[in-house]
Amino acid sequence: MSFSSDVKEELEKVVPEPRHCQLAELAALIHFGCRIERTGTGIEENAKTGLHKPEDFAICPENPFAARKYFTLLRKTFIINNAVKVLQAVKILDEAGQIHELSEQVNPLLLKNSCCRRAFLRGVFLCIGSMSDPKKGYHLEFVCEHEPQAQQIRQIISGFEIEAKIVRRKKYFVVYLKEGAGIVDLLNVTGAHISLMQLESLRVEKEVRNSINRKVNCEAANITKTVYAASKQIEDILFLQKNYGLSNLPDNLRQMAEVRLEYPDNSLQELGKYLNPPVGKSGVNHRLRKLSDMAEKIRG
Repeated sequence: MSFSSDVKEELEKVVPEPRHCQLAELAALIHFGCRIERTGTGIEENAKTGLHKPEDFAICPENPFAARKYFTLLRKTFIINNAVKVLQAVKILDEAGQIHELSEQVNPLLLKNSCCRRAFLRGVFLCIGSMSDPKKGYHLEFVCEHEPQAQQIRQIISGFEIEAKIVRRKKYFVVYLKEGAGIVDLLNVTGAHISLMQLESLRVEKEVRNSINRKVNCEAANITKTVYAASKQIEDILFLQKNYGLSNLPDNLRQMAEVRLEYPDNSLQELGKYLNPPVGKSGVNHRLRKLSDMAEKIRG
């Protein structure tokens, strides 16, 4: 099973206690994961008046996660499974029997409290949310059919100080997060704490691995640079030996040249210890640079 499915399976089991939170999540499930059908014999009569009788509606969840959560919340929130009562409670059906389009935003009255907005995001993720495998990359998104829905989701996420963006993808409006820290925060907001810990563990592991790789690459680059520098120094000293004579060099440079030839693989700091008197790394580097400059002048 994918990581995204694991998150949904966890969120499916998170059931808020307050009724207002249950209604907020139900509203999200109905708006984003259900279709509303008219049933019964009152359709013809209602078509003339524009009104619908209570028995004329059925709420049909369209994905298994939304369906299971919908019926769980339904049992907790309503004594009797009555579609009209449900639709009225989540502000989709008004007292006159008029249905508000599901393409519209969820009624803000249902989202006044922070806990209700958390429940709303939980329901939205169950319906239209998805997440990439964190081993491959960080990406969480909500795919909306209508722009007002995407704007509402982004606004609510932003209210928790989490950055989310919207992009148009063909006919859809996609709310997405790409930062690992933001995704962790959103999982926390929705109550997916087990998934959050798994993601954090993977993030830490990935960061440690990247840190080690950077260090190894840096050390490898330094070794390559050091080997090249040593090779060039020895080449210059051998050129001076042949074309100028090491005995003609000042004592400090002659000694430096001899030590470099004797210890071709040693670091500058180690070379300094073989000099008499010993000198530091910067002193060794200065002398070797002077030898290279002399070689370049003779080469012309």
